[in-house]
Amino acid sequence: MAVKIRLRRLGYKKHPVYRVVVADSRNARDGKVIDEIGTYDPNQEPSLFKVDEEAAKKWLGNGAQPTESVARLLKQAGIEK
Repeated sequence: MAVKIRLRRLGYKKHPVYRVVVADSRNARDGKVIDEIGTYDPNQEPSLFKVDEEAAKKWLGNGAQPTESVARLLKQAGIEK
């Protein structure tokens, strides 16, 4: 099973809010998730990004691969493999 750390879209039309989730890569974008580890709101100025640092490091250590956008957000938050 390939596990990814990715964004799950919430919010309404043209005003997205995202949750940072750990999910099987074969599931749909807004489908079943294994764990929710944070939130991302690009609508605020500056954008608001909250993540459970401990959970993110645990999943990265277990081999979960972040998507490009999540990897960029984690790097800005100071969380790297």
